Amino acid sequence: MNNEEGLLRYIAAGGKLDAPENASPRYRGELMRLMAVFVDSEMAGASGFADCINMAPGLRQRQIAARIVAEKLGHAEQVLRIMESFGARTDRYATLHPWEKRLQRGIDLGTKRADGDMRLNVFYYPITTWVDAVTMNTLMGHASVIQLDDLTRCSYQPLADAMTGILAAEARHASLGQAGLCEALARGGAERAQASVDYWFPRVVATFGRTGSDHFDAYKKYGLREHSNEELLSRWKTVVTGVLHELDLMVPQGASS
Repeated sequence: MNNEEGLLRYIAAGGKLDAPENASPRYRGELMRLMAVFVDSEMAGASGFADCINMAPGLRQRQIAARIVAEKLGHAEQVLRIMESFGARTDRYATLHPWEKRLQRGIDLGTKRADGDMRLNVFYYPITTWVDAVTMNTLMGHASVIQLDDLTRCSYQPLADAMTGILAAEARHASLGQAGLCEALARGGAERAQASVDYWFPRVVATFGRTGSDHFDAYKKYGLREHSNEELLSRWKTVVTGVLHELDLMVPQGASS
């Protein structure tokens, strides 16, 4: 089913693709871009969080951080296998880019793409302390859950199946980050936690992309995503506003609209 018009009719009727040979060149291009963003973000996220393991205040927290790193690398591997079925060269992917690369703390790329790999920009920013790590993990963890949930119903069935399992693990990561933040606050880290919220909140907002994105229009047409950037961002803001309220932390001024 590589005829473009026939493919679009099939997808519009709720059809699912299950093999590379069923995809048209345009569908293949959008799917590969979507998967590359996910894989690169997991690789970069795991690399950045690996540096945080020794920041953790106790053995249990270090074990949790190490497990999160291992699981994120496992998620990248799952989706790389799907990319490989489309002919992507994945054997050297682990060393393809400097996944540990981070920018200076004060830089804010917004939604502008950085040169190099396809990671979300939030994974270009450095994590400086354990409180910073669990704050970022809380905010970005909830964003990942909302963003990946959209992919569990995508039109490429192997990716939808993979994302269903990955989503459960990412939801657990978000919960672990939130629990770690709660523990940090109990140790008297409210001021540092609020500073981290102020730093990471707008950077996580940017992971939802630009309003009226052309990429979303293509993803929607091919059944790869259901909800717009604005809809997903609105959901995330509702969730994290509640989380921050429970922890006696504030949404940064001007960021709740």
